[in-house]
Amino acid sequence: MLLVIDVGNTNTVLGIYDGLNLIRDWRIRTERNTTEDELNVLLGSLLALGGIDRTRIEKSIISCVVPPVVKILDAFCRRYLGHVPSWVDARSVVGMMPIRYHNPAEIGADRIVNAIAAYHKYRCSLIAIDFGTATTFDVISEKGEYLGGAISPGIMISAEALFREASKLPRVEIFTPPETAIGKDTITSIQAGIIFGYAEMVDGMVRRIKAEMTTSPRVIATGGLAELMFRVAETIEAVEKNLTLEGLRLLSAAPLR
Repeated sequence: MLLVIDVGNTNTVLGIYDGLNLIRDWRIRTERNTTEDELNVLLGSLLALGGIDRTRIEKSIISCVVPPVVKILDAFCRRYLGHVPSWVDARSVVGMMPIRYHNPAEIGADRIVNAIAAYHKYRCSLIAIDFGTATTFDVISEKGEYLGGAISPGIMISAEALFREASKLPRVEIFTPPETAIGKDTITSIQAGIIFGYAEMVDGMVRRIKAEMTTSPRVIATGGLAELMFRVAETIEAVEKNLTLEGLRLLSAAPLR
């Protein structure tokens, strides 16, 4: 079995593959101050609840954008799984995807993994949007080249900034869009502004990116708020819930540098 881990700034997503099949996956909070022992207790509980024998985990591969967590995960894999994990970065995947970024070392590991998984599935030019702590737009050519992209504050960061700085505004639920763009009270006005406004940002960015390309890229979304944005943004064509995990699985079979 293969353990895949994607460490984001807010959440960490873990999955267990048996061959080509993702048999279990979990989303937990990213804890920068945890220890390998605490991580073992948590993951041990998840594996037990999933009916998975940890002794069958033969390999681990990790993408991480939170440097303090690297040593923790490395120690956990060595001590409790009995192997050294593989790590993903721009240099390690150069054989699978040509990277046209000015400085490839600056690209987040999760963005590279998403791009590889997206192109492997669709085999065409793509815009892959990941709705996480930040919202990232990653652009792939029809030849499978990583061309670059854009980074913007995530929808939750934008909402938190509004709630924090505008003291008279209430904290509201933003996981369900309102029925209309014209809010009839403070709550629906905030929901409309955040959700529909963010959808327009996404659509606007997609249109600008497409205008700079010579092809007509397919637009896919992943991340915790992908389903919400798929409902309100006009340009998103499909949601790939496990895009990052699938990219890690693909990379696990490749010789990483």
